[in-house]
Amino acid sequence: MASSIGLLLPGMRLGGRDVLGAAHFHFPIGRITALLGPSGVGKSTLLRLLAGLLPLPPGARLDAPPGARIAWMGQQDLLLPWLDLLGNVTLGARLRGARPDMARARALIAEVGLKGHEAARPAELSGGMRQRAALARTLMEDRPLVLMDEPFSAVDAPTRHRLQTLAATLLRGRTVVLVTHDPLEALRLADQVLVLRPAPGGALPEAHPVPAAPVPRPAQDPAVMAAQAALLERLAEAA
Repeated sequence: MASSIGLLLPGMRLGGRDVLGAAHFHFPIGRITALLGPSGVGKSTLLRLLAGLLPLPPGARLDAPPGARIAWMGQQDLLLPWLDLLGNVTLGARLRGARPDMARARALIAEVGLKGHEAARPAELSGGMRQRAALARTLMEDRPLVLMDEPFSAVDAPTRHRLQTLAATLLRGRTVVLVTHDPLEALRLADQVLVLRPAPGGALPEAHPVPAAPVPRPAQDPAVMAAQAALLERLAEAA
């Protein structure tokens, strides 16, 4: 069995410009990889390639487990305003014409701390509650590969901290690729941190060391704080 999902890129151009350079990406199975880098460097493009939302360029190769399926969680919760919380969490099954596992949906809602709100519409939930609902919907899909595009960037710092801990706990054992602009988020959650650095011919990935402690790492851990400072310096150089 493969130990990682691999993406071999000979380079990629979008809109007439080089976006991603020639590189071989490895995303360890069952681990969280964080992608950081300046805005516009190609992080979300890379995520879309993994999701199949963009065609692979000529000569590229994606090595993934046979039949690998994905779940996606983005910056916006994308909850349907006319559905209640339970309806939003079970939306994927309904769209596929399948019967939702309502017991599992209720258990996930409880796990993300929203028990008692099953009948609430999105407008009745706070921003943090809606992101927890989006996380429950992502987990409801039960996919081995989870792609997350700045999923907690729209909430305040304390809520973000709680959501990071919750996500790391509930996503344990899955292969996760997380795009973030937050060095602390990356270092709290990721087993592997890749910085996309602008370069002639397109951005290239560089690995950044992570603390040895298991995720989710405490923000006040001296090793995390030191790694955050070093990562900030590295991102400033890449900008």
